[in-house]
Amino acid sequence: MKKVIIAAAIMLLTVGGAYAQNTFRGIVKFKIESTGKVDIPIPAEQANIEIKVYDNQLLYEQTIQNGMKLSQAIDFSQAISYLAANGIELETYTGDGKFIVRGEPTKAALDSLYLVDQEAGHFYYENVDETKEMLGYTVHKMIMHRYDEQGEDNPVTCWYCKEIGPEYCMVLGNVKGFPFVYTQELGEGRSITYTATEVIKGKVKDVDMLLPAGYKDASGEEFETFRNELKDAIELLEE
Repeated sequence: MKKVIIAAAIMLLTVGGAYAQNTFRGIVKFKIESTGKVDIPIPAEQANIEIKVYDNQLLYEQTIQNGMKLSQAIDFSQAISYLAANGIELETYTGDGKFIVRGEPTKAALDSLYLVDQEAGHFYYENVDETKEMLGYTVHKMIMHRYDEQGEDNPVTCWYCKEIGPEYCMVLGNVKGFPFVYTQELGEGRSITYTATEVIKGKVKDVDMLLPAGYKDASGEEFETFRNELKDAIELLEE
């Protein structure tokens, strides 16, 4: 009997540990800074963002992640109205330009980002056995190795938390964990770094994780067809 009780206790601890990262509900605030060789002016109204977290769901503006599913509300209605006002219609598309584009990358595809890839122009993540405290949470060190066109490595240090959100953060960086410090490369010597500045527990409900109404589902292929038609129409208008 004693062995059964001990086994049950171990089972509970194991299950609790496996789901610990999915119990946080709240808001994580970030500041955004230009950190590349080429400076990027960041307007004050865009220098701070927040990500809402509800268990294994993330919401950043018009993008929501639920587990391994990612949905983005994309609004091109102003462009459609602008073209219509100038007497231009798209070849096949007749809607108002509001889409919800859904995706679901595989675990294997996300895990592949942690495989060594030294090809020019590529990158990979390396987890490092080092932690520190940040905003009351234990964060883990990760190196993003980036190889330029000359094949030289330009490593950047990132930090992520295992206690917040789903296993993978596809809203910010496709990182295995929730980034507290993360650098995004924009090319041509430009980059921006997101740094967590505040963690607010609570104040987030499941209804807060809904995308806006009035958007229609579109497959990735449908959205690409629309975007190509829109690009051609705008180029025609500018001639």
